[in-house]
Order: sequence, then C-alpha cells, then structure tokens
Amino acid sequence: MSDLAKTPKPATDAPDAADASAAPVPAVDPRLLIREEGLAGYWTEFKRKMRGGELGSLPVVIGLIVIAIIFQLKNDHFLDASSLANIAVFTSGLGIMAVGIVFVLLLGEIDLSVGSVAGMGAAVWAVLSVTHGLNDWLAVFIAIASGLVIGAAHGFFFAKIGVPAFVVTLAGFLGWSGLQIWLMGSEGSINTPEGSVVEDLTGHFFAEKGAAYGLAAVAIVAYAGSLLLDSRRRKTAGLPARPVSEIVLRTVVVAVLAGGAAYELNEPEGARGLPLALVLFLAVLVVADFVARRTTFGRQVFAVGGNAEAARRAGINVDRVRITVFAISGMLAAFGGLFIASLSGGATKSLGGGNTLMMVIAAAVIGGTSLFGGRGKVWSALLGMLVIQSIQQGLNLLGMASEIQYMITGAVLLAAVVIDSVSRRTQKSAGRA
Repeated sequence: MSDLAKTPKPATDAPDAADASAAPVPAVDPRLLIREEGLAGYWTEFKRKMRGGELGSLPVVIGLIVIAIIFQLKNDHFLDASSLANIAVFTSGLGIMAVGIVFVLLLGEIDLSVGSVAGMGAAVWAVLSVTHGLNDWLAVFIAIASGLVIGAAHGFFFAKIGVPAFVVTLAGFLGWSGLQIWLMGSEGSINTPEGSVVEDLTGHFFAEKGAAYGLAAVAIVAYAGSLLLDSRRRKTAGLPARPVSEIVLRTVVVAVLAGGAAYELNEPEGARGLPLALVLFLAVLVVADFVARRTTFGRQVFAVGGNAEAARRAGINVDRVRITVFAISGMLAAFGGLFIASLSGGATKSLGGGNTLMMVIAAAVIGGTSLFGGRGKVWSALLGMLVIQSIQQGLNLLGMASEIQYMITGAVLLAAVVIDSVSRRTQKSAGRA
C-alpha cells in the first residue's frame, strides 16, 4: 500500500500553460499582413518597394498622365472623343501583337519575326478571301492558324534543336517576308472588300450608347467580383485578405476610369461610339492575363523565364513551354496583321515592315516587361501602346514630322530600359533579385 501511495499519478490529457505556450505557430510573411493593416500597411509596403527598386507600372502611369497634360495644354483637342477613338483603334492591332511579345520576353527571349508574320497573316487572308473567294470567316481563321503554326515552328527549332531564338526568328523575319511577297503576286496589294470581316475590325463602331456603358458595367462588376472571390479564397485558406474598404476603393477607381472612358466615347459632339477594335483588344488582354496569372502554364512561363534550369529540375517541361509561347506570339502577330490590313485598306507586300517590329517590342518594354525575363504583366502591352500612340497622336495634332515622333519614341524606350536596369540593380543590392 505504501508503494502504491508513492506511485506518481498518470499525466492528464489537458496541456499545461507551458506546453500551450511552446506550441509551434505557423510563420506568416509580414508582407502579407499589409492587407489587414489598411492604408497604413500599403503606404509602408509602397515605401519598401520604392527603396527596393520594385517600381512596377508606376513610371508608365505617371508618364501617361504627363503626356496627356502636356498635349492637352498644347492642343485642347487631344482629349476629344475623336482623338481618343483614334488612339484606341490605332493601339489595338500593334497592342495585340505586343501581348505575344510580352510572353516571349517573360521567357527572356526575343521574337524578331512578328512583323513578317503579321504580313503573312494578312496576305493569307487576302489571297484566300479576296482572290479565291473563300468564306471570309474561314479565311480569317486560316490566317490566324498559319501564324500559330509558324510560331510553333520557331519554338521547335529553338527548344528542340537548340538554335538561338534570335537567329531562328531573324531567319523567319527574312523568310516569311519573302513568302509574303510571293503570295501577293505581281499586283503587290489586295484591297479590303467593303463590309468584310477585316474591314470591320477597325471600321466598325457600336453607335448605341448602351454598348460602351454596358462594357464599362461588365468590367466594373467583373473586377469587383474577382476581388471578392480572391478575398474569400484567401480567408478560406487562412491567409490575410484585402479588407472590404480596400475592395470598395479599388472598385470605385475602376468605375471612375471605365465610366469616364465610356462617356468620352459616347456623349461629346463627334463621338462615334465604342470601337470594335478596342473590344477585341481588351478581350485578348483579359484572356492572356488570365492565362499568365491564373493557370499552371502561366506560372511555368514565369518560372522558365526566371531560371530555366531550376524550372527543368522542378519537373516543368521547358521545351513545351517555349514552343507554346512562340506559337502564341505567332498567332497574335497574324491576328494583329489583320488589324493593320484593316487600317491600311488592304494587304500589301510591305505590310508588317517598316517600324512595326520595333513598335511592338517597344510597347512591351515601355509598359514594364523586363528584357531579362521572368518579370512583367500582360497589361504592359496596353500601357506601352498607349504611351506610344498618345505621343504620335499628340505630335500629329501639333503638326510635327514623323522623324520627331521616332526620336521621341526612341528616347522613351531608352528611358524604360534604363529604369528596368536600375531597378534590377537596386533589387540585387537589396537582396531581392
């Protein structure tokens, strides 16, 4: 009995205070908590990014505001409805091509063939539809599909054979230009038929006011819905989410911008309504942005662009990613070529030549996509083309010669690359490269 009395009591299931305090707590990145800290947290995060060289799209947005102010002060017609409509229409074709270049630049590569592929796409459509009388929609589909096949061929030689992308696409630039000239034949140009699908790409405007306001409403609702859905997913996963006040603020900003654009396209004297070209460009941007940010393939593109060998060791099929990206670039180049044909009144032997390639690459880089791979956004194509086309539109209103436009655009491109290089250097010094 005495031994039993001395036997220690068994431990109970209830943990004591010491055990509770010693329980492991999952670590959370402090940067994720800014969403719960409200405006103060975002201001702190903004200062951290500025010190670390993470500028994002801020320089481009500031540049657009400055450009708009300067040209509006010089010519009060710069922000007129007709001027804004011209910017929207002329931005669309090259902007769609720039979306493809954004994907290529995310890989850290370059595609020098987009101009000649655009010309090829327009030539294929013109020959099939106008010369041979094929159904217009089918001819458009075949033209875009030809660009996809050409881009996939470039990607194959780059990924599977090991030929540098610069050499492959340079060869494509020369070869497809020659095939374009051969397809066009001795005439040299094929005019766009009145009422054709290609003519409507840049010539059709939705005159009904409900079209522009409806598109603005859809954009606002979709944006707010995406923020709410993302917040719900993060809360379900136990991660910090955006507060309701921030979601409301962001939605209000988008509503003001979308509503203002719809008003300018509808209400002022001389307004023609919503351009079909702008609708198609925005559709391409939304789909491409979803692919880049919300799909496994998009994440693989960023991974390969950041470090191809690390991506391969992580199990990513690097060759497949590269071939697909160049196929996307070729497809969008051919689609953009149809817009150029629509604007110029038909397909020609020289369509896609001149400064087309340089403008497309400049748009992607000016918009904020890094030339070094692994960093950028699809919306860079829109921002970059808005900068370039706003400069051209403003200088045209002022009666400036085209050579002045080229020099200013070149200076803007150089400034964008300098900002990107300095930003990367700052990030390396801050340990966040």
